[in-house]
Amino acid sequence: MASAELRDELNCSICLSLYTDPVSLRCGHNFCRWCIVSVLDAQEADGVYSCPDCRAEYPERPALEKNRKLSNIVERFLSTQPDMEKIRTFCSYCTKSPVPAVRSCLQCENSLCDDHLTVHNQTMDHVLSEPTSSFGNKKCSIHKKVLEYYCPQDAACLCVSCCLVGKHRGHQVELLDEASEKKKKKLKKYLDEVNPQRAEINARIQRLHNHKETIHEKASEKRKNMNKLFINIKEQLEIAEKKVLSEISRQEIKIVSQIDDLMKKMEIKEDELSRMLHHVEEMCRITDPIRLLQESDITVCSPGEDEDTGGDGGQMNSEEVGLVPGQAEVHVFDNETDSKTILQESDQRASLSDKSVVTEEAAVSDDEMADDLKDVLISSILHRSMKDVVTYVTSELGVHVPDILLDVDTADPDMGLSEDLRTATDLDINQGRPESSGRFQEYCQVLSRCSFSSGRHYWEVEWNQAGDCGIGMSYPSIERNGHKSSIGNNDKSWCLFLSEKRHLALHNSVKIILDVNPTCPTFGVFLDYEAGRLSFYELCDPIRHLHTFRASFTEPLHVILYVFNRASVKIRS
Repeated sequence: MASAELRDELNCSICLSLYTDPVSLRCGHNFCRWCIVSVLDAQEADGVYSCPDCRAEYPERPALEKNRKLSNIVERFLSTQPDMEKIRTFCSYCTKSPVPAVRSCLQCENSLCDDHLTVHNQTMDHVLSEPTSSFGNKKCSIHKKVLEYYCPQDAACLCVSCCLVGKHRGHQVELLDEASEKKKKKLKKYLDEVNPQRAEINARIQRLHNHKETIHEKASEKRKNMNKLFINIKEQLEIAEKKVLSEISRQEIKIVSQIDDLMKKMEIKEDELSRMLHHVEEMCRITDPIRLLQESDITVCSPGEDEDTGGDGGQMNSEEVGLVPGQAEVHVFDNETDSKTILQESDQRASLSDKSVVTEEAAVSDDEMADDLKDVLISSILHRSMKDVVTYVTSELGVHVPDILLDVDTADPDMGLSEDLRTATDLDINQGRPESSGRFQEYCQVLSRCSFSSGRHYWEVEWNQAGDCGIGMSYPSIERNGHKSSIGNNDKSWCLFLSEKRHLALHNSVKIILDVNPTCPTFGVFLDYEAGRLSFYELCDPIRHLHTFRASFTEPLHVILYVFNRASVKIRS
């Protein structure tokens, strides 16, 4: 804004452009030399001269006085816009029409076109420079003489007087052209050094740009693959759902069918018992003892059941025993059989019949309770289906989820291991393990049984957030005793060190402090052996990348755990 206002103040009121070789009239107004000359030439025919701004009249053609201060101001303004200087530098003597200047005379403080330059050179031997409309910086500010020399000691341009008197007296000076050439050589040398760097930076920028485009393409391709992956997962989940629901329906149909069969049997038995109860009720109403005893013998026998008869084994019809038609067969007893014998036999038969009914009821009840929906079978189908989905996902991603167990033969004597060999704890009590050449002796550390020499692998660990612990990878050739056996303090192991105070990434004794959320106890580890990449992640929400080690692995890698001061680390299966 200030620059625009300043430019307005430096514009000629005639040409409305920046002053070129500004001159002043006696009234104090300023114009470009060639602009006011053109106006005065036009007024000469009338014989009356006036200022174009204030209309002040002059009886004679007014003299034009160069405004040096205004010229310097224009020069400084143009120095901030060097492209304008060349365009706005015109010949100081071509007053009727602006002609671009080819050189400027520092003594005369005028700019010259080709024609005026030839005349100038014929009459004067002055110092010339590139075309410029400002001459303030071309002359010494103290002696007002043309700057012709350069003082390397003070890095200043000097006039002749500066070389003879003042603070530069006695200094080794050079001609401006010579000093300029030397500086140009230095600048060219600098350019020769910088240009390759600039080219390398540009090349790197291009590589980064290409990498950026590659990342965009990979992300787009990854999104497509993930969409396809989740579509397949949904299909497999639908198949798993159908399998589980089908199994539930199969079990339901089978068990309901069994229940229906049991219900039919129970209904038949219930009908039989109803008939028997009806006969018993009828018997209770009989008053004749003989008939009652005979009727009891009939009642306790199940329909269609054959009983051995007494005497000659003959049968009597219903009329002979006084029964109504439609009742069960009547068994005739020997006449010699007394009523007491008949009564005892009838009681025994009734007792056996009652026990038979109760036993059958109990058996039916047990069968009914034995058959139920088999949750174990349903869970097994679901678990197998989910396992197939996980296997499919890890296969598609090219990531192996290993089953990691800890090697007891490498565990420090004071380290406690869980029965499933997945948890390591610093017990600070000797566990009485036998001596082993592979056992850690100084630090509470342990290696895994399995090792990795290729592929991409991912697993998770959980820290109890007590004491200090380290999780990472190690070559099997790591030392077992001494300071160099500590995880991360050698070139054979890579460690994520966790404590209440700080978390570190550690390799070959080089520590990198990490910004880790102390409230998150679970961490993920990713190993890409061929790519030489070992990455650690904080499994908070969202998951956050902590650190990645990059190396050219030369040996198989084992998982290594370190625990101290009651710390405990669990490998999550």
